[in-house]
Amino acid sequence: MKKTNNKGYLEVICGPMFSGKSEELIRRLRRAQIAQQHVLCVKHVLDDRWSVEHIVSHNGSMFKTRPLTNIQDILTLVESSQADVVGIDEAQFFSENLLTIVQALIKLRKRVIIAGLDLDFRGVPFGAMPTLMAISDTVTKLTAICTLCGDEAALSQRLINGSPARHDQAVVLIGAQEAYQARCRGCYQIGS
Repeated sequence: MKKTNNKGYLEVICGPMFSGKSEELIRRLRRAQIAQQHVLCVKHVLDDRWSVEHIVSHNGSMFKTRPLTNIQDILTLVESSQADVVGIDEAQFFSENLLTIVQALIKLRKRVIIAGLDLDFRGVPFGAMPTLMAISDTVTKLTAICTLCGDEAALSQRLINGSPARHDQAVVLIGAQEAYQARCRGCYQIGS
């Protein structure tokens, strides 16, 4: 029998590149499906690294998703799918309207699970993520392993031709291992 959600709830999964954010989102969405809840998952259309219609974690796990440009479209999708649980991957790419949409989903008694980078490559809070973390019911902050020293890594190091990116470079650059590494604070650098 399907368990109903009598209240809205917001969960945020955050951390640097390669920390397992998408993997954790997929795990939670699969568990909701096992509980016979209706699940809807979306991601920003910019994230086309491995698949346009799936979340794909760095270890290869996949989950069907709807790519969106405008986060407001999620309200229509939630209504038509009768979703109980709403997953949003790569949340940092959506506009600040994401906050209003998430609050509307919570008022509709949806369980909202958001995954995204908390900091950009410069180490600066990224998009709506800081505010989402502040208003969420739970925050799971993941770390990766520093590719240089093996310590816990909380930062995403962007590399341009093998060198650290400069602070003045564009914030959004879609990529994976070819453009980013996980770094600890001691190994992280901003190019000059």
